[in-house]
Amino acid sequence: MSSVSAPARAAQLRALAPYAALLGAIVSMCAGTSLAKALFPLVGAQGASAYRVGFSALALCLVWRPWRAPPVGRDLVAVVVYGAVMGAMNLCFYMALRTIPLGLAIAIEFSGPLGLALLHARRPSHFAWIGLAVVGLLLLLPLGNPSLDLDPAGVAFAATAAVFWALYIMAGQRTGHLHGGRSVALGMTTAALLVAPFGIVAAGARLLDPAALGLGLVVALVSSALPYSLEMVALRGIPKRSFGVMASLEPAVGALAGLLFLGERLVGRQWLAIALVVAASIGATLSDQAGRRAEAPLHN
Repeated sequence: MSSVSAPARAAQLRALAPYAALLGAIVSMCAGTSLAKALFPLVGAQGASAYRVGFSALALCLVWRPWRAPPVGRDLVAVVVYGAVMGAMNLCFYMALRTIPLGLAIAIEFSGPLGLALLHARRPSHFAWIGLAVVGLLLLLPLGNPSLDLDPAGVAFAATAAVFWALYIMAGQRTGHLHGGRSVALGMTTAALLVAPFGIVAAGARLLDPAALGLGLVVALVSSALPYSLEMVALRGIPKRSFGVMASLEPAVGALAGLLFLGERLVGRQWLAIALVVAASIGATLSDQAGRRAEAPLHN
């Protein structure tokens, strides 16, 4: 007979659900971003970003129909800010991908949530897991390789995306008391309104190419609509520090996606980096489960 009762087992599964949602969001987003690079020769980074948020907004609105119960007052402002930050983050990241590798762009962008995690660290174990993630991320960077010429503009766009990623986490938390699906749908619509003009100016009539439209739709569903919906579930039940540390899986998953979809091979140092980042994420998750009674989640 199992020593764990059925209600206790169900409670454990509910506690782990936000972490599973975040992991699913990371895998989906990295796979979709790798696929999105195929759009760059067709419509450019701005056009690919416009496809991503535009089609995502359309799909999410059809599913959640946010007009049935639209937010008002401060809630509406919170959703608009959430969407604007989301759109700016997407556009800056795609602009970075034009000239720097996927794994490197994600590693630089991750400095945003990592900094947020550091701000909310309290116990020595918190700093230990963050430190382990930092070591892994540093190993992902091409340090000590003078032959690699990094485009300053690409690095600047990735760093700007890092700032918006941290702001996105905070903005998402402020909408956590609202309906998750409708909030994401309205937020993505705001993002589309922000990004679309950049795509139209850069790509023009090329945005109407049938092949580009089809690929853009797939990219939108895999890299935005699904992962952002899953992240709203995650933001409801994961403490701020833990969200930042566990999100450190994204550079590792991005490196693997680059290997599988873009043929970007990894060296031994990068495989070690992946192992360290995964260990930090697992450690942060286990630490949260052990201290759940002492630390309140983001939202009740």
